[in-house]
Amino acid sequence: MSAIMQASIQMELSEPASALIRPDMSAQAAVQTLVDAGQVQDALKLLARLLPKRYAVAWLCQCARDQALDPEDRAGASLAERWVREPNESNRRAALEFANAGGYKSAGSWVAAAAGWSGGSLAPASQETPVPPADHLTACAAVAAINMLAALVLEKFEARRAGFIEPAMNLLNAGGA
Repeated sequence: MSAIMQASIQMELSEPASALIRPDMSAQAAVQTLVDAGQVQDALKLLARLLPKRYAVAWLCQCARDQALDPEDRAGASLAERWVREPNESNRRAALEFANAGGYKSAGSWVAAAAGWSGGSLAPASQETPVPPADHLTACAAVAAINMLAALVLEKFEARRAGFIEPAMNLLNAGGA
């Protein structure tokens, strides 16, 4: 099964969106087809899943950087950015713990969750038995973060959400997906 079809299943794309995707499409063509058809939420889901995890988190950080964020959102984005720059376990764990502490109620906690769910274990650090995250959880957190960032200006939600896709398309090209 092609990566695009697998991603569309994992991210539970809507039936109308799934009907537009063909297995022989490039990642860019598939995402653009969804955007052009007005299926922006599904385009975000597919895009977030097709990006390598580090690129997905870098995209979120780029989107967050351009927003007027409150201190909590800035803190979450900062932790995620630290993981992008140095993708080690301590930086991933710090982002995960921030997201958990924030109860996943803010854009910053979802940006941090994207980094925190990128690998390692979701279990508390004190637990010996690892609980690895499902492979698509970074993408799920990325979609939540983008929607929350777009909602910072509610009257422009749809336009902002669609606008966040463009910089990620460049990352999708660079990611070789």
